[in-house]
Amino acid sequence: MTVQAMKTGAVEFLTKPFRDDVLLGAIRQSLERSRLALGHEAEIQELRQCYASLTPRERQVMALVVTGLLNKQIGGELGISKITVKAHQGKVMQKMKADSLPDLVKIAGRLDLVAMPKV
Repeated sequence: MTVQAMKTGAVEFLTKPFRDDVLLGAIRQSLERSRLALGHEAEIQELRQCYASLTPRERQVMALVVTGLLNKQIGGELGISKITVKAHQGKVMQKMKADSLPDLVKIAGRLDLVAMPKV
């Protein structure tokens, strides 16, 4: 019965008889898990909104930037100048609220835009 409950999503299994403090502890843990999950979902939703605000060209630039290409390489890939790439990259950083390129890569990973290596 325990295995079946866990397979259907149970995270805690209390056996009778149980003490009140055990039940309260399980409830507190469940509420904390729920709070964290809701916070994570809100954060992802905000990132999705930021990403939706990018122009198609900014999305192209972002996709290439997070793969590690240099601005000159991105420009060659898209048929635009290095300076134009830098301008688009600046707008992407601003709209995505990224403080640095590593931050932008993490954001792209959270949005599943790039395959992130497992650490």
